[in-house]
Amino acid sequence: MSLRPLNVGLIGGGAGAFIVHPHQRAIHFDGTRRVVAAALHPDPKVALAEAERWAYPIKGYASYDEMIADQAGKPIGERLDYVLIVTPNHVHFDPAMKCIAAGLPVFCEKPLTVTLDEADKLVAAVAEHKIPFGVAHTYLGHWTTRFARHIVRSGLIGDVRWVDAYYLQGWLADRAEDQGVLQAEWRVDPKRAGASCCGGDIGTHALMHLRYITGLEVQRLHADLETFVAGRQLDDHFTAYCELSNGGKALVRATQIAIGHKNNLGIEVNGTRGSLALEAETPEHVTIRLSGQPDRVYYRGAVSADDGFLKDLPEELMAEPTIPSGHPEAFHDAFARLHRCFEADVRAYQDKKPFDCDGSKYANIADGRMGIAFVAAAVKSAHNGGTWTAV
Repeated sequence: MSLRPLNVGLIGGGAGAFIVHPHQRAIHFDGTRRVVAAALHPDPKVALAEAERWAYPIKGYASYDEMIADQAGKPIGERLDYVLIVTPNHVHFDPAMKCIAAGLPVFCEKPLTVTLDEADKLVAAVAEHKIPFGVAHTYLGHWTTRFARHIVRSGLIGDVRWVDAYYLQGWLADRAEDQGVLQAEWRVDPKRAGASCCGGDIGTHALMHLRYITGLEVQRLHADLETFVAGRQLDDHFTAYCELSNGGKALVRATQIAIGHKNNLGIEVNGTRGSLALEAETPEHVTIRLSGQPDRVYYRGAVSADDGFLKDLPEELMAEPTIPSGHPEAFHDAFARLHRCFEADVRAYQDKKPFDCDGSKYANIADGRMGIAFVAAAVKSAHNGGTWTAV
């Protein structure tokens, strides 16, 4: 029997917003989810007009409060099954709290909130209501990221000594915020972005890659948040030297002023037996380097389970790729994988069956909270002259 498509509501995403579009394509990717409603803008008139102009018919709401209130008392199948929040950072907390209270699972863009206090309140609310909550760290959706996680966490490259996790961009190398670039305007505004632009926006992606692949946490750090473009209030360059929970060290670095770089998220993990390297701009392969051996390059969809190096590959890794090797998966596929995994937990929640948002398939509320704690510690360290600061 075919599954009833889940009904998804959008909060944010109108008036030229970018990130909503890969999300909504990913939601429709499998035919088991669909966007049916939206509160697309803080101005009620704009919100309703944007809904009228949407690419396919949806129900528009003047505000997210109106949309959430409209779900009250509706049975499953007629109400929203989950809500996607794609607003600027300062409008994550309030709608997320209200959705949780209304029993609506939430998939929220990162960073989770603008303050650690807000993040802690969300963590408590999710625990109280026992409800699925995901944070949209896109790059965890690449098959190669999950493959890299298995290799490192299985000990195939030994104990982790050093990690270089980075995200390099160049789009804020000049004052894009003065040129009518919507995505730049709010990111450099402390009231809307929070205490960090570069660190909060893309440094958290680098941190999440480190944590997801290695299973290690940042215990303390010393950081430098720099602003290279004159007149800008927030950082456009971010560097944190970190001590890891196993005693290893890491560099989490991000920049938005490196001209020529697009969205170069990457990680290199150096272990006692070998190294692993992965970059999201070439997301179809993972490189392994072992002492005294040629490099091993593994491509999605073309992996042998036991080749003298790989051991005990989970069946889900072997069976999961959606298209044959050589037909590249990319950004939209990664988003789709996240929504697909979140859908499974939403259906279990509705059926009153056990579900476990444990962070293995998508970033969970605790991961989102760790991103905020990391940025808060980095800001504190930078303001204190780069002193070692506990996370």
